[in-house]
Amino acid sequence: MTQDVMLLSIILLLVPMLSFLINIFFGDKLGRLSGIVGTTILGIDLGLAIVVAFTKLVSHADLFIIQNKIEWFNIGSIKIVVGFGVDNIAAIMLVVVTLISFLVHLFSTVYMEGDRRFPKFFAYLGLFTFSMLGIVLANNFLIMYIFWELVGISSYLLIGFWYEKKSASDASKKAFITNRIGDLGFFIGIMILFMTYGSFMFEDVFAGISSGLMPFNSSTMLTLAGIGIFMGAMGKSAQWPLHVWLPDAMEGPTPVSALIHAATMVAAGVYLVAKVFAMFTADALTFIAIIGTITAFIPATIALTQTDFKKVLAYSTVSQLGFMIMSMGVGGYTNGFFHLVTHAWFKAGLFLASGSVIHAMHHAMHHMKDHHSDPQDINNMGGLKHTMPWTYRTFLVVTLALSGIPLTSGFLSKDGILAGTLAYANLTGGWHWIIPIMGFASAGMTAFYMFRLTIVAFHGEPKTEIAKHTHENKAQIVLPLVILTVLSFWFFYSPNPIDASKGWFHASVTQPQTAVPAAYQWDFLISEKAAPAASQHLSESSHGETGQIAEAGSHSTGHYLNKLQEETHHFHLLAMILSLLIAGTGIAFAFAIYQFKVISADNLEARFKALHNFSLQKWFFDELYKATVIAGILGISKALSWFDTYVVDGIVNASAYLTRGYGKFVGLFDNIVIDGAVNLTANTTGYLGSKIRKIQTGQVQSYVVFVLLGLLIILYFFI
Repeated sequence: MTQDVMLLSIILLLVPMLSFLINIFFGDKLGRLSGIVGTTILGIDLGLAIVVAFTKLVSHADLFIIQNKIEWFNIGSIKIVVGFGVDNIAAIMLVVVTLISFLVHLFSTVYMEGDRRFPKFFAYLGLFTFSMLGIVLANNFLIMYIFWELVGISSYLLIGFWYEKKSASDASKKAFITNRIGDLGFFIGIMILFMTYGSFMFEDVFAGISSGLMPFNSSTMLTLAGIGIFMGAMGKSAQWPLHVWLPDAMEGPTPVSALIHAATMVAAGVYLVAKVFAMFTADALTFIAIIGTITAFIPATIALTQTDFKKVLAYSTVSQLGFMIMSMGVGGYTNGFFHLVTHAWFKAGLFLASGSVIHAMHHAMHHMKDHHSDPQDINNMGGLKHTMPWTYRTFLVVTLALSGIPLTSGFLSKDGILAGTLAYANLTGGWHWIIPIMGFASAGMTAFYMFRLTIVAFHGEPKTEIAKHTHENKAQIVLPLVILTVLSFWFFYSPNPIDASKGWFHASVTQPQTAVPAAYQWDFLISEKAAPAASQHLSESSHGETGQIAEAGSHSTGHYLNKLQEETHHFHLLAMILSLLIAGTGIAFAFAIYQFKVISADNLEARFKALHNFSLQKWFFDELYKATVIAGILGISKALSWFDTYVVDGIVNASAYLTRGYGKFVGLFDNIVIDGAVNLTANTTGYLGSKIRKIQTGQVQSYVVFVLLGLLIILYFFI
């Protein structure tokens, strides 16, 4: 039975590649049928994913993972084992990826119609889906890294799909290069682990860590390896300071934004952290929590002032990814992954709804022959709730979910994250309280900017003639919105609308036991107030030998996580009350400013002009990077170019000059001395020959005279 699951999983992985091959080779002949082919294939893939997920979560719930492993090659002492596997989080992610991809395919059949590269778009969607499924199914670092890079290239193709626009081609390059920075750290982390444990398999690495074996016999190196692995997640999941690529990636078609930047590619980093959570030391998790907290806060402040419809959603995505990473960092593994799944539905719904609006605006602009207005500027909209009622209703519900309003899935997952940060701060104390403070502040800003977007774009009267002439889109666009909206309600995850901890999702995504011996990991995190005996025991055991540490840590493994879980339940009610008050305040301010105009938005902007401009200019991160990183790289490049031109080339040219000079000297010596001596000998011989030749007359009488003269000479000398 387990082999059937793996067989279906491999078929599930390969099916999107079939869509890519058909559309890339035969797309021109298929024409508009390429969209139907791609959508049908992804529908089949979704069905397979549901079967695999149901089988794993229900029929094989007792098995941690169903997997196949093969020995790729064996050279001497180096043996490379790879494979694929399905555990519970992989089973859930299979459904998330295939459902979002299917809905995006369906949406795109209308949204992309008329595009001259229509078949190629669906080919790229198939390649991207194949790559994402490879990441989900990988049970080892090597295969995951291969598919990780495939996701990078396929996202590059999709973001830069309209490469005729400089902004789109620049955005695709920015995304690709920024991700390479994170992937370099990922690669270094993988190599450290492979050199230490001799395997790429997750289970082998975890087993090695559990036994007390540390890279270079140092827990610090394990922390650095974990941070290296996390750098891959920082790139893919757009974590600060590598977050700058994702808002620019909105230059791609809106269905791409929904596919890549809502539920799949950007979720890959969070999924990676969840997959290898067991290997992170306490220091690595603290680093992860800090990065996640900063990422949740900064983009939320930027989204407050943006006027581009998709840019608001883009910065919202970055902020929500920060929430997920923050939750993972404080030890709230289940809630972090839970938010990944719930966020997938409502953020994909938001992006597709934005696509519905932009498509309608474009259609109205074309009808009115207006080619100058910006169809994505919310200040050109207004009144869309009347002209596009279905888009408005779905957008409103998923906005409520993102804002964390009760009866939505977003309320359940975000409440769990915030309760986890309070529990973490209570256990650790000190500066760690900044994490829940920034988390709650980010949640309040989320509610504000999302309702600002909703009110400005959909409420009131149309601000332009274009907005007045919009109308609802076809069923292929509206149906995905409805499906994603329905999935954003609470009852899919828990029968309790205010607490998901007893629902099927939390029961399926069990809290992992850490592979790192407790003496290495949790001793300083557990305050004496929380667990004095455990803290003292772990502190003492940390000074023992490696074997003793492993033994001491084994029975204490997961103590902090269990304590965190208890504290999270304790803080659940407080977190819920605070989050509702803060979110409600954010929504109230949005209505007061933009709906009822009790407070003037223009006056606020004028009063806080510096802050407003700081937010509008995105904290000047792009300018900062241009002035530092990019200018630094260009400066180094120019310095290296100067060094190459004047030093390296100078040495080469000087050598060439000296060589040429020496060659000329040798040539002159050869011509004058060597050739002179040879020519002198030849000329002398020729001269003598020419003189002697004259006495060779051919007459016997002359020769007799010469003989007699010769005899006389001889006689003279002897006599």
